[in-house]
Amino acid sequence: MSTPASAATTPAATSTPVVKVSGLDVDFAVDDVWTPAVKHLSYEIHSGEVLALVGESGSGKSVSSMSILGLLPRNARVNGSIEFNGKELLGLRSAQLREYRGKEIAVIFQEPMTALNPVFTVGSQIVETLRIHYGISPNEAKDRAIELLTLVEMPDPQKAFNSYPHQLSGGQRQRAMIAQSISCDPKLLIADEPTTALDVTVQAEILDLIRDLAGKLGSAVLLITHDMGVVADLADRIVVMQQGVAVETGTVRDVFAAPQDEYTRTLLDAVPRLGQAGDTVIDLTETLESVVESDAPVHVGETLTHTDVVQTLGPAVLEFSNVVIEYPGRGRVKAFRAIDGVDLSVHEGEVVGLVGESGSGKSTLGRAAIGLLPITSGGLEVTGIDLSKPTRSLVRQVHQNAGIVFQDPSSSLNPRMTIGQSIGEPLLLGKGMKGRELEREVESLLEAVRLPTSYSTRFPHELSGGQKQRIGIARALALRPKLLIADEPTSALDVSVQATVLELLKDLQREFRFACLFVTHDLAVIDVLADRIAVLHHGHLAEVGTRDQILRDPQDPYTQRLIAAVPLPDPDVQRERRELRRQILAAGSDE
Repeated sequence: MSTPASAATTPAATSTPVVKVSGLDVDFAVDDVWTPAVKHLSYEIHSGEVLALVGESGSGKSVSSMSILGLLPRNARVNGSIEFNGKELLGLRSAQLREYRGKEIAVIFQEPMTALNPVFTVGSQIVETLRIHYGISPNEAKDRAIELLTLVEMPDPQKAFNSYPHQLSGGQRQRAMIAQSISCDPKLLIADEPTTALDVTVQAEILDLIRDLAGKLGSAVLLITHDMGVVADLADRIVVMQQGVAVETGTVRDVFAAPQDEYTRTLLDAVPRLGQAGDTVIDLTETLESVVESDAPVHVGETLTHTDVVQTLGPAVLEFSNVVIEYPGRGRVKAFRAIDGVDLSVHEGEVVGLVGESGSGKSTLGRAAIGLLPITSGGLEVTGIDLSKPTRSLVRQVHQNAGIVFQDPSSSLNPRMTIGQSIGEPLLLGKGMKGRELEREVESLLEAVRLPTSYSTRFPHELSGGQKQRIGIARALALRPKLLIADEPTSALDVSVQATVLELLKDLQREFRFACLFVTHDLAVIDVLADRIAVLHHGHLAEVGTRDQILRDPQDPYTQRLIAAVPLPDPDVQRERRELRRQILAAGSDE
């Protein structure tokens, strides 16, 4: 096996680090009391090196990183030392720090839609950065901006230059923000959860891009993330943080192979590993090798369905028959066909994972399943009710037997209602439950999702993200539905919270035996839950099969690319998979 990236790229200990953080303390004034957020943090990053700060929400990752540029709120107090190329940054005035911001030190934020100005084109924002720091002419700045957009592999740099942020996809917006961040060849690039909201294939492209840029520009990279697969794919060294304290530091290979701290072991154990769930462990590297070596690849666009799926299942609870769903056009905008000819069923006691990238039609299909969207043509039967031509009465009947768990629990719960009221509302409206009977049922549901019954009097803002998602699940199960639609219910959660919620869903599904359509873009998550997997691509089903069939023997090139793009929490294995992925992509482009 070749020399690991961490060993090959880590600079000599004698070289001067780009950034050196020593004994950093960050406190916030809360109700006139100083509350610590970061405690005695120390690390250094050298040129061309990627250091990952990992930990769950609230661990102090982003707080410590934003203190480098003095971007903390006024109620923050920072002590210690932050040296950049040997110069102390702490204590500098805001005007002095502006000399470093953007030019010497740049940030890639988690959500480009909020980081980019929506009323200016992408090109004008990059041009502004260049002119502020270099004083060049508008034409020179435009040429350089298009050059930068080309460097980050934007599909159409000229079009992107003239586009507003909302006119670009999530991956393209992230590339545009990276182009702006590297416009002044920064010595330090801070990447704050740069791939959290991205599909696995786009995530893989962005990680490749950051890795290549670190090599080309010689920049030091500070990667902030809770995704251990991303860490294994990109980082050289790692600092694990818990409640503001660095509990473990080392090379990525050493920390992954032999974690010393219990919290690090807990984080790694909580990561869903694609191919490791179920009764049979699947060697995904072997899967990709067989795809690369195959002499007869399946051509793009050919729809495949495994027909040898033999399972003992109950009756179909949800059945799509040649379903087409279109969003109507307006004015000159033509109608958009989101789902085109889908045949799919979900049976009693079965979990079917619906996977695909953003825009593939996953959520559209999930919402149609409970009458939230009408179908244009085809047949749709839900819990024995024909929803091909839905009416209010029919949809109301379906909602008696079907529930949905949304992606963002904070926006799906009414902030003015207590937890007990939110869970009890379906019971009140659907079954007319009141008084002590309603209270007992709410308490039973809270116990089912492993929460104290005392939480019924709390409001959503008093709960953590994982707890709010449990409330969403309890509410969805209030009427004991025959069908549960889970729309990306764990994508916004920390890895340990995600593992807890997934285990809870498994237990509840075994207990209540509801049929479940689990919508996600994360194959590793669906690997934990699903009996079967359906792969959706641009509104078409690419293939359907059991977990083993899809992961061990993917037939469609799109499925192969999805599997190849998932980062595994093992630096050595991930390096092999990265090369296999490049071969698969190269083979696809040659067809």
